[in-house]
Amino acid sequence: MLNPEEQSRRQLVGAAATHVSIRVFMITSEWPWPARPFNAPFIVRQVEFLRKAGVSVDVFSFRGARNPLNYMRAWLQVRKKLRQGRYDLIHAQFGQSGILAMPKRLPLVVTFRGGEVEGIVGKNGRYTLMGYVLRAVSYFVARRTDELIVVSAHVKDSLPRRSIHVIPSGLDFDRLLIIPQEEARRRLGLPQSKRLILFVGDPDQARKRYRLAREVVGRLDSQLDAELVVAWGVAHQDIPLYLNACDALLFTSMYEGSPNAVKEALACSLPVVSVAVGDVPERLRDVECCAVCADDRPETIAYQLEQVLRQQRRATNGRMAVSDLHEEVLTKRVIELYRKLLLRGLESKHSNLFKQWRR
Repeated sequence: MLNPEEQSRRQLVGAAATHVSIRVFMITSEWPWPARPFNAPFIVRQVEFLRKAGVSVDVFSFRGARNPLNYMRAWLQVRKKLRQGRYDLIHAQFGQSGILAMPKRLPLVVTFRGGEVEGIVGKNGRYTLMGYVLRAVSYFVARRTDELIVVSAHVKDSLPRRSIHVIPSGLDFDRLLIIPQEEARRRLGLPQSKRLILFVGDPDQARKRYRLAREVVGRLDSQLDAELVVAWGVAHQDIPLYLNACDALLFTSMYEGSPNAVKEALACSLPVVSVAVGDVPERLRDVECCAVCADDRPETIAYQLEQVLRQQRRATNGRMAVSDLHEEVLTKRVIELYRKLLLRGLESKHSNLFKQWRR
């Protein structure tokens, strides 16, 4: 049992950690830039909700582009900004961003989103040498960070055995409205009579396997009159239009953490046909008019997609299936993690001062 002095000290420390505004220096290698103004909407959204909740967030974005010199320049810039600013902690998005916080001067939180612990897939469909370097860097960072966040439980398997928090990327349901399919197609200029299959992702990114998606749609019964629609390089506010306009989302990625495309599709009641990747099997469990394929052969995926299309129904319980992923709720979990981390630091600091005073 704590003595009165120690109990009082802890209460004061806890009050300080709870009521003082948190100042976060966020580092990310993925952020909108002129060539890709709609990049990383899930990180932009998290920053937006953190700020709404009263957290002060300064974002430092850089483009590593798999070039060590870019990382060195960014590292020097981070050192300068940390000297100039007053921050309580650093939050790095993606493992490779965490390397810029080394050696640590502040408590460090890192969110691992899956790709960095898997590596990089080349155009030949194989993992590249740079991908193995990325994995090694991410593992190095994971061993030295104060708090680890992963967006899906399976990502933990590639990280050091330690306490890890599973906090998926959230959804803003106010922007994911369900609207009539006819209206969505009209606003996008899409044909009203065809069966439209949505592909969300960069067609040139090998791990997304756009060629596989094309082959799958090409195998469908011609009587279905199906067409593949690619939503890439479009404003994120237009994504709900695509989700409402199409008849199914086709997801063919080699690996993912917790793909937002699938969760957003469910929020708009769009049926999803996917390979078993990331947390998709968990997300689609018990959701109507959705399917997780037993393997990633084109004929297997085409069969499942055809079955879903022939039902001509929406995933009516999809929105309910992802109702726990509201960004506001998940943001509170992130802030709680920040506060616990800062509380530990304050307790340690005050404990040392208390011990010195007792001497």
